[in-house]
Amino acid sequence: MTEPTGAGEPRLRILVDADACPVKEEIYRVALRRGVPVVVVSNAWLRVPAHPLIERQVVSDKFDAADDWIVAQATVRTVVITGDILLADRCLKHGAAVIGHNGKPFTSASIGGALATRAIMADLRVGGDVVGGPAPFTKADRSRFLQALDEALVRLSR
Repeated sequence: MTEPTGAGEPRLRILVDADACPVKEEIYRVALRRGVPVVVVSNAWLRVPAHPLIERQVVSDKFDAADDWIVAQATVRTVVITGDILLADRCLKHGAAVIGHNGKPFTSASIGGALATRAIMADLRVGGDVVGGPAPFTKADRSRFLQALDEALVRLSR
């Protein structure tokens, strides 16, 4: 199932950048169905289901503490769930699969464009321009997320 398949090969698991994550329930559902452990990482205590496959990891409230913890754990057998583009970039460099809350995967081919857009938007905000935030989260995003997570777990379990 998700046990190590070779000497020293890490176990498949899901790491969740949990602060402001709108798809935690969906993550739990898919993970429990597939028997994949989940680590919910946050700067403060969050309620998680009482289940042996679901672990809560509370880190310090130091800037980027949750991101740093997730990056340190990211491997080629990890699916990272985050809406943070900088964290996604760092995890991709460790070989992890990374999925945004809206179900769109971050890939080595797409992360450059996402980083550039983020930088442009930050420059506009600094310059005093009023720019909108992310689009509202929709049922289609939730559905796309469920499909993307399931596909990533199937791909990594091979």
